[in-house]
Amino acid sequence: MFNYLFPKNKRLLYSINFQNVFDKPCQKYHTLEASILGRNNKLGYPRLGISISRKNIKYAHHRNLIKRLVRETFRLLQYKLPSMDFIVIAQKNISHISNKCIIDILNHLWAYYY
Repeated sequence: MFNYLFPKNKRLLYSINFQNVFDKPCQKYHTLEASILGRNNKLGYPRLGISISRKNIKYAHHRNLIKRLVRETFRLLQYKLPSMDFIVIAQKNISHISNKCIIDILNHLWAYYY
């Protein structure tokens, strides 16, 4: 039985972790609404970082909604994903689509990794 929690050790918390992924991503997949960068780690489990610019998405409640949807899709797929550090970057177009479409787009992007 899998434990579908999202504990602190599965998050990218420090800027050095983000910078490592941004500097040398192993894999990049993107759509008009979102991008996912990935870099291998040696921890044995995947970790997630989220980057949503205030310039791209103006209102905080929209940014928070997108972060919740990203975390939820990652949480449900974490045991299918390889041991990598992932960063999800939201683009400007993501704020104009429904939650169902955002989840479908994220699941489509995650499918490239497993």
